[in-house]
Amino acid sequence: MAALVIGYGLFSRSAEKSVITAPMAFVSVGILVTYFSIPLLTEGFGAPAVSIVAEITLMLVLFIDASTINLQRLIRERNLPVRLLGIGLPLTMLLGTVIAKLLFPDLSIWVLILMALILSPTDAALGQAVVKDPGVPENVRQSINAESGLNDGIALPPILVCLAVLSDTTGETLGTGYWLGFTLKQFVFGPLIGGMVGWIGGVLVDTASRRGWMNHTFQSLASVAIAILAFSLAEIVHGNGFIATYFAGLLLGTRTEKIRERIREFGEAESQALVLFIFLLFGIVLIPYSYPHWDLKAFFYALLSLTLIRMIPVAISLYGSGLTRPLIWFIGWFGPRGIASVLYLLMAVIALGIEGYERFTSVIVMTITLSIFLHGVTAVPFSSLLNRKSGRGH
Repeated sequence: MAALVIGYGLFSRSAEKSVITAPMAFVSVGILVTYFSIPLLTEGFGAPAVSIVAEITLMLVLFIDASTINLQRLIRERNLPVRLLGIGLPLTMLLGTVIAKLLFPDLSIWVLILMALILSPTDAALGQAVVKDPGVPENVRQSINAESGLNDGIALPPILVCLAVLSDTTGETLGTGYWLGFTLKQFVFGPLIGGMVGWIGGVLVDTASRRGWMNHTFQSLASVAIAILAFSLAEIVHGNGFIATYFAGLLLGTRTEKIRERIREFGEAESQALVLFIFLLFGIVLIPYSYPHWDLKAFFYALLSLTLIRMIPVAISLYGSGLTRPLIWFIGWFGPRGIASVLYLLMAVIALGIEGYERFTSVIVMTITLSIFLHGVTAVPFSSLLNRKSGRGH
């Protein structure tokens, strides 16, 4: 991992202009590593490191994604993001479930819903060339970024409901009282505690920094501290720590832009290291496990997930938005499935186990694998093509 970070990092700026992305490199090396005998790898999903690293990474990814959202700007420029998140995302989840039911009728409906939910969040990081290319219209780049930053948090509550249903081994129908208690603990305590920790923590950092009590190092460290504190306090009262972490980032009380930028930069650097390690583990553990279960049905669903299941809802949601047809299809294509899907899959595997969920796991892994390479390879050329078309249009 250390050698990869240094090796890829030396050429990272040059790679931004190429068709090679960091996730592609780390996943590829992870696959190659499986040919060597490493004790940790033989434990697979049971390795303690997998669970711990996955939880910490998801915690930081949710916090940083939410903290990068400028709520005031989002409200001002809400047209495209609201369409994508309010119409496109639910339609993607619904269409993904329907097509999954047609292709895999033998699987439980809750498993199919969970599969569609896990594959619904997008990851703008897999196509960084798109969101950084000034040739791509700014409103399109902002919309892709905002969608990516918010949809993983939106998808989390229904994923937790599916996991709760599938984890019930009693075989009895859970009563209304149980679900009221579950909803209260998970979806009320989590946001309340997370929002309070994020707001109070941000205000304290802001105040201490403004009065000269807090140095730059500890301003940066606050990102990880606030995220972990929100997670821990929510879990103590049986709320959901991940939802709390997301709301802590969304309602972060820091208003000084320089301090907020330090918090964000440090958190992004820390989470990026963990994200790359997860992609390495994805190549080492998940792909070799899933490969024997891949077949034409899995491949067909994966292709549909990256194309029609994503692009049709996006086209419907953006109808009448004023965007040209090429821009709508461009946004529809750049909905990569990346780190959020990987982490939610690991969460599901840790909660449910692997036995009996081989098909479910293999389809998700194939979809993510295709997305990592297809979206990575097409980010630069498609952005350039859109740029040229826009130039001709003007």
